[in-house]
Amino acid sequence: MSPIRRLMALDLGTARTRSLTVCGSTIADRPSSIVRRSSTSGERDVVRPVRRGMVADPDACLRLVRMAVQDTLHYDPRPLEQVLAGVPVAASPGDRRAVRAAVTAVAGCEVRLVEEPLAAAVGAGLDVMDSRPCLLLDVGAGIVEAVAIERGAVTDAVALQLGATTGVGLVAYALENVVDMTAGLLRRLPEISRPAAPARGVVVTGGGAHQELLLHRLRATLRLPVRAASQPQHATVRGLMRLCLRPALAAGLTLSAR
Repeated sequence: MSPIRRLMALDLGTARTRSLTVCGSTIADRPSSIVRRSSTSGERDVVRPVRRGMVADPDACLRLVRMAVQDTLHYDPRPLEQVLAGVPVAASPGDRRAVRAAVTAVAGCEVRLVEEPLAAAVGAGLDVMDSRPCLLLDVGAGIVEAVAIERGAVTDAVALQLGATTGVGLVAYALENVVDMTAGLLRRLPEISRPAAPARGVVVTGGGAHQELLLHRLRATLRLPVRAASQPQHATVRGLMRLCLRPALAAGLTLSAR
């Protein structure tokens, strides 16, 4: 019997960074911040490497990734063989290169990038290979993305970057913007696909899925079933790990972030 490969799933978020390995029994969950000494004043500063879902400070991101990898060594000290890391659909080629560079420098192995809403859909248990479109709203601390997924690919997406969040969820103006952009995504579905929307509804992932007011406003506006995924804040990292463990499924997806 061949030994189990050491694979890692990595979700670099604006507020939280989550990692998981094949042999890990729990998801490692840490704040997406590091402390470093200012080069000018000499004082200790708290730095957030990821802002609005994108890498804002490459050097700090490198340290954050290193800490995330170290979090998993307790479960399996062997060298990593592959890392699947999430990126927003809205990430530019430069943003994607920044994530790949940081993870490759620390992990020293093959790194594959997966768009986070697609991974979140897998983690939420959705059949992403279905020919009927499914709608998913991923509500993070720095970026919110609404996507349509069909036959293993993100076929349409809209995003809202957040300048500020609170511990209780989206602020009022951001909440209404998220509802409006999700409604716009629904209206843009091809006419042939619209009848399937009520059957599949909308699944909400990310830490913001805990905000009941958001779910209520989505249901009232979209007039569709809306539900939060189980443990929605962990949907992306769970999905990344499922893709690690099911290479046939990963091969069937359109991973445009590779």
